[in-house]
Amino acid sequence: MNNLIRIVSTIFLVFGVSQGRLVMTPQGPLLRVEGQPVALPCSVTDYEGPSEQDFDWLVVDDTNPIQVISTFDGLFTNSGLKERVANGDIRIERLADNKVELRIREIKMADSGIYRCTTPSTDTQVVGDYFADVKVRVIPDSLILEPRTPVPIIPEGGSVGLFCNATWNHTQGTYLSVTWSARKGTSTLEDLLTYGPDGDVLVTDAAAQRYTSGGLRLDLQHRGSYGLVLSGARPTDEGVYVCTAREWAKEPGGGWYKLQQKRMDFGHVSVTPTAQSLNVSLQGSTTLTMGDTLTLSCLVKADDYSSLGLDVWLRGDSRDLAHMDRNGVLADISGTDPTPITKAAGLKRISEGEFRLDVPAVEMSDSGLYSCHIRAWMRNAAQGWYHVAEATSNRVEVLVTHLETSFSVAFSALATPRLPGDPTELECRVTNVTHLRNSRFAVSWHHRPTSAHPVTAAPSSFMVGSLDYNGALQPGPRHRRRLDAGLVTMTHEEPLTFKLRLLHTGESDVGEYTCSVSTWSPSRSGRWEAGVDYQTPAFKVAFTTKGPSLSVVARRVREVTASGATFEMSCQVMAENLRSPAYSVLIHSQAEVGGTPRRLVSLSPEAVMRVEDWSEPGRQDSVVLLRTGPNEFSFRLQGVQVSDRGFYSCEVSAWTKQPGETDWSKVVHGVSNKIQISYEHKGPSFGISISSDTTSLYPWETAKMECTMSVSGTPPNPDDMVFEVHWYLTRLRGSNSPVLLATMDRHGLVRKSPRNDSSAVSLERSGPRSITLSVHSTQDSDTGEYHCTATPWMRSLTTGSWSQAPALTSTRVFLNVKFALWDSMRLPLLYGVCAAAVMGVVSLLLGLICTRCCCRNTTYTPRPRTKLMELEMD
Repeated sequence: MNNLIRIVSTIFLVFGVSQGRLVMTPQGPLLRVEGQPVALPCSVTDYEGPSEQDFDWLVVDDTNPIQVISTFDGLFTNSGLKERVANGDIRIERLADNKVELRIREIKMADSGIYRCTTPSTDTQVVGDYFADVKVRVIPDSLILEPRTPVPIIPEGGSVGLFCNATWNHTQGTYLSVTWSARKGTSTLEDLLTYGPDGDVLVTDAAAQRYTSGGLRLDLQHRGSYGLVLSGARPTDEGVYVCTAREWAKEPGGGWYKLQQKRMDFGHVSVTPTAQSLNVSLQGSTTLTMGDTLTLSCLVKADDYSSLGLDVWLRGDSRDLAHMDRNGVLADISGTDPTPITKAAGLKRISEGEFRLDVPAVEMSDSGLYSCHIRAWMRNAAQGWYHVAEATSNRVEVLVTHLETSFSVAFSALATPRLPGDPTELECRVTNVTHLRNSRFAVSWHHRPTSAHPVTAAPSSFMVGSLDYNGALQPGPRHRRRLDAGLVTMTHEEPLTFKLRLLHTGESDVGEYTCSVSTWSPSRSGRWEAGVDYQTPAFKVAFTTKGPSLSVVARRVREVTASGATFEMSCQVMAENLRSPAYSVLIHSQAEVGGTPRRLVSLSPEAVMRVEDWSEPGRQDSVVLLRTGPNEFSFRLQGVQVSDRGFYSCEVSAWTKQPGETDWSKVVHGVSNKIQISYEHKGPSFGISISSDTTSLYPWETAKMECTMSVSGTPPNPDDMVFEVHWYLTRLRGSNSPVLLATMDRHGLVRKSPRNDSSAVSLERSGPRSITLSVHSTQDSDTGEYHCTATPWMRSLTTGSWSQAPALTSTRVFLNVKFALWDSMRLPLLYGVCAAAVMGVVSLLLGLICTRCCCRNTTYTPRPRTKLMELEMD
């Protein structure tokens, strides 16, 4: 171990001697401008002693050095500099423990010289550098800015030149850069472009697009003059323009150092927008008859009209009729709006600022509001066009008159139905026709069904079908299938007669029918346009005989006198005014009159039986519903139990199906009288009790509770009586939300509910009529009230079927699981004491090893800081 310490000490001494103290200042010579602030940094590294080091600044010349300032000695400053140090013109700023900065607020020509930064020694050995020099040369301020005042207001698209004259004494080895900036609105000053100091032009992102397009350029035609020229001025160019000149010097390391900068404002430059002088108006005739020529003139005025390129649109009712671009070429807009007027309209330039629209052979559809829309363009410096303004003229209302076709419509019924299934035929005849010319008629039939309940609102009307001007049939969505099958027909017969025929009228066809007749005329584009539309008054279609009716009578076929017997009843249907109906039957049961009905079994119109709310385990085949005659149905319930007692009834609905259709339509329905199942139950009576071996125990112990069923009266054979038992836990005393723990059904199969606790439950049969619940490894969550329920099942001696008796519920037993404080804290306390003892022994051993092997006595005596010592004495 001693050899290891000796080797480490030797390596430390070797590296320590090889490095030594190092003082660093900037590499000179440094060029600075008179009157500007100057900062000279100085830092020291690889030193011994305290972390905070002291620094002395001196000016070294050929004679004696001049003491400038010190961080340690307040009397260090030379008498000639004390006044500048006192007023803060010269000061020293500590940036870190080993770094300071000499700062001169306004450097003077007399401050040129070699500046030396020294650090008093705090090392045990004198090794390394204790000072560093930097040469500073101060030159006079020769930078002068002279602005040339520009024109304050220019029109949009015009040009303006901003010139900044900058002179300086470049023989001193300095360089100049000029930056043009702009302040637009309330925003801050933003640079546009910079020239220099290395002769390059730097363009910012804000001005890159304008500079690339030639709208912004630098003018350097005259020596000492730096111009910014704006071509094709825009309103966004408004603002205050600023010229900033900066003088630079190249540092010995190759980088640029900014010596000084001067800024000059050129005032506010305003740009007058073209939109302020652009004016558009529309003139022309307003009242025409069909076949006349529409002529409209668009007049455009602007202050600098000759420099503008105009896009002209003539619009009618918010759609484009004609478009002429700025080159005088008519654009084809028929692809986007292929209306007749867009194909017939013609637009041409009459003179400077005047455009004329001609539309020959106007039609009724040409009536509306017309306007002229102008989009003005201006050419920029890069020979490109850009958008400057838009304007829309006043609206001119054009009215085209036309003599409308007039006619009358007579609506009548040629055949009406007596009963469902009879045909219906309606006729719509057009008479008294004038001014028809080359127009055609189209017809559409509409139906509004009759509401089943007069109190409710009438249903909405829907279209049966229509015949267009070419005689093409357009079926409605509700009658499409019947129209395709030919069960509903629509015809057009001459002269001007339209008919609607329903071959088989159903209940859904009853209601009000209307006929709508409209005229259609061909337009110049080849399309057909709608004209006059006439709708007839509603015509009501209804069956002439009394409406369909249905009654149902239920009678008892088999009486029930004891559990396990078979109940049977029949349902007799009597219908009137129905043509070939099909019936659906639904059997209801009620525990008492006025109670909630229960749907047991149903029979569809296709005689398909379906079990509804009958979910008795093992009794799915106990209910039967079948058809025994054309209008008679039979319901049978096998193995009647006590829970089946109540009132039973039949609900019958009559359905019809139209020829060609697949869906049934409900016509009418009826409910029968109620048949009661009521018999006296003569079996034994049952009782239930619960007991527990304990009411209080500690965690991880086992609790047992026994549920015992008792039988009074004449007990049946033990093989003919079984019980289904459920065990429940209620965690809150008095709550009605028990949790199911386990179940033993009548076959002896045990089912347990999922549990998140660490305890477990089990069920076992402890006697012929006793079931024991065991809670193993009890926990706090097992505390609560326990109770059991039992459902007796008995087998009939005559039929051999099982019947269910009402369920029995026991009283509640409270089980309390105590909290064992010492048992829960014993092991954690033991583990904590053992861990603390082990950590204490390990800490003692580590301390002893460190004091024996890894520590040595080292002393360091710092030198007194009462006075600066000479380097040789140190």
